[in-house]
Amino acid sequence: MFMTLIASQVTAGSATFTPTFTLAFFNFTGWEMLLIAGIGLLVFGSRLPTVGRNLGRGITEFKKGLKDAGEEINRDEDMRPAITERGYRAPLTAAGEDRRVVQGEQMKSEQ
Repeated sequence: MFMTLIASQVTAGSATFTPTFTLAFFNFTGWEMLLIAGIGLLVFGSRLPTVGRNLGRGITEFKKGLKDAGEEINRDEDMRPAITERGYRAPLTAAGEDRRVVQGEQMKSEQ
């Protein structure tokens, strides 16, 4: 039932017989699967609603976690400045000086 040996014939050249054996584990038929499901239902029948409820909660939490992680990734991408954007620089004056620099007397620091 659980393990069967399957023999296959291999012919090479002048009709030589070479038996090879392959282990076929869990080669269940429909009736065997139905019998196993029935035994499982008898053993775990009283706990199935609890197991189903916990499984549903676990799947819901997993999906929520995936959604939250996706939103966090998208939020991080939106907050990051675009690499293709360049900063604006004010044009220089006719004398070639930067307008943002204050031109004037130097102040002496008090010591």
